[in-house]
Amino acid sequence: MPKYLVHGTYTEQGLKGLLKDGGSKRREATEQLIKGVGGRLEALYFAFGGDDLFIIADVPSSADAVSLALTANASGAVTLRTTVLITPEEVDQAIKKTVNYRPPGH
Repeated sequence: MPKYLVHGTYTEQGLKGLLKDGGSKRREATEQLIKGVGGRLEALYFAFGGDDLFIIADVPSSADAVSLALTANASGAVTLRTTVLITPEEVDQAIKKTVNYRPPGH
């Protein structure tokens, strides 16, 4: 199952909700959301700096990951950016493939 790293930034509305509900309830809600598409929450961490939270999750497909991101972003409470994570074994498989490529200008 593909693994994703999600970076999130709360809006003012989202921060108010977090202050009201707390971090554990947010983690539970996130876990239920991901389970709803057949995925699994591996980790959720809150942070300060450029991002307010980081999520690592296994999600069945890119379509499921997009669905989760669209739903959360449309709430107006958070802005998410999603990165597909690639295992070392997947890199091993990729480097064994032959790809024909001509750089620009060559």
